[in-house]
Amino acid sequence: MAGISNNDIKKVKALQQKKFRDESGLFIVEGEKMVQEAIASPFDVETVYHKSDIGEEAMKRISALANPSPALAVVRKPSYTYLHKDEISATVRNRGLYLALDSIRDPGNLGTILRIADWFGVDAVFATNDTVDLFNPKVVQATMGAIFRIKMHYTDLPAAAEAVLGKGGKVYGTFLDGQDMYKKELETGKESPVMIVIGNESEGISKAMEAVVSDRLYIPPHPKDSPGSESLNAAIATAITVAEFRRRF
Repeated sequence: MAGISNNDIKKVKALQQKKFRDESGLFIVEGEKMVQEAIASPFDVETVYHKSDIGEEAMKRISALANPSPALAVVRKPSYTYLHKDEISATVRNRGLYLALDSIRDPGNLGTILRIADWFGVDAVFATNDTVDLFNPKVVQATMGAIFRIKMHYTDLPAAAEAVLGKGGKVYGTFLDGQDMYKKELETGKESPVMIVIGNESEGISKAMEAVVSDRLYIPPHPKDSPGSESLNAAIATAITVAEFRRRF
């Protein structure tokens, strides 16, 4: 096949699996706009494949999409992705807004949360090690380029929360028994660091993170006594909460 060997096809195809992404430190980006963003970003782009160069059949073989795009890039993971516990304090500044993802498992949710973080200028995202892999092709696509602009760190999440508290900040989490978010006075990150914890899609915020949450918030339905849905989707809850913090900034 023109422009790509069978061996290279196998290597690129293997990056759809986390095992090989971890071993190689590489991941794939698909779509002309996404590839352009990768090239323009500080990320190290190893190789770019164009359908016009390698042929449609070869592109189908290396693509993770049902309908392959005209361009695909192999990109190296950034060095800040996995953060040791001892490095957390230096990462949390004396002010700013941070997200903490407590075992988010759905690729679409993670990608959308990164887009929300990008839109609202969140300073960084911390996540538990069992949160879905940021470099999963479905997550990468769902970020719509936010992966190149928002720093996400897999780390010890309670330690990250403790770092925020240690710098005089607040750690907020949403709970059914929390205070009405719209009536409560909120720190916004302007004067001290603020962390918003986003819980697992089915289990919510873990006991370990609940123990370090300083303020419990509640997103009220409308009308307040409406039976409605049992809960909100994790990404939607993130958007509502972050939007309220930014509105008050």
